[in-house]
Amino acid sequence: MTRLVQIQNGSTRCVALVDEPHLSLLADGGSIYELAALADTSNTSLPKLIAERVVAKKLAYDEIYFGKSEWKLLPPIDHPDEPARCLVSGTGLTHLGSAKNRQAMHSANQVELNDSMKMFRWGVERGKPAPGEIGVAPEWFYKGNGAILRAHGQSLDVPSHAEDGGEEAEIVGIYFISGDGRPRRIGMVIGNEFSDHKFERRNYLNLAGSKLRTCSLGPELVIDPQFDSVPGTVKILRGDNVLWSQDILTGENEMCHSLANIEHHHFKFDAHRRPGDLHVHYFGACSLSFGAGIELADGDVMEISFAGFGRPLRNSVRVVRGQRKLIVVHSWS
Repeated sequence: MTRLVQIQNGSTRCVALVDEPHLSLLADGGSIYELAALADTSNTSLPKLIAERVVAKKLAYDEIYFGKSEWKLLPPIDHPDEPARCLVSGTGLTHLGSAKNRQAMHSANQVELNDSMKMFRWGVERGKPAPGEIGVAPEWFYKGNGAILRAHGQSLDVPSHAEDGGEEAEIVGIYFISGDGRPRRIGMVIGNEFSDHKFERRNYLNLAGSKLRTCSLGPELVIDPQFDSVPGTVKILRGDNVLWSQDILTGENEMCHSLANIEHHHFKFDAHRRPGDLHVHYFGACSLSFGAGIELADGDVMEISFAGFGRPLRNSVRVVRGQRKLIVVHSWS
């Protein structure tokens, strides 16, 4: 599989092909977005375009990955000129584990199904339609635009107005809208769909607001990865100790919605098929440390890995201190 990273040194940006233990630089193009746009306009396959642009210059991946180089990892996708043209969203209740966590979070009476479990059941029954048919819509949420994306090694913020911040280990689909309005999947990446689970637990209608947080991708974008059954591991480290660890599974075989059904219900909206836009879509988590009673603290490190998706994604938690401030809206009069 082809695996790419985006790196930056000062004002210089590059795309590089992962060739362990090295990164092989690509010529003429500072972003994967530019490569996708060129593949679209030239009617060339993206892997072919990448192969043609590999140059002899290589960099040591370890030094960059561990933050010991002047080159820094960027999120493996971004809209370099207009971050607002990158829509970050996600789909929930796609895994059995997520439904159990949600049911426990919101239902005092475990005999009576809450709305989340009802929606999950619909997915089990009608989330994998036959080819050519349309299944039931999954839960969908908005996270923000490209400005909220963080790279491997960067911190994810718990804002001063938030109640909590917790990891959600997921695979993420990366999409480019071609000139004729067709969605094209560039590839997939490891993601941490960081959320405020305490705020959500107060009332499941808070879910929309709980998702408006920074989140992370990377470090590598994988073109055409295996996505049937993908094993992984998520860890929470506090200092030198592993506070919590869980083996996890994702992929179509482990989900109640097919990839095609998730993609249809995201891109059925005309506004989601605007030529030149990017879409970053989280496919859902199967396990949360919050569900095990873990409360993340400032400085904790979240580590997520999935087989076939390159090196693990690591991000620290940064709790923003200070009192909550009233935001005052001013008129022009």
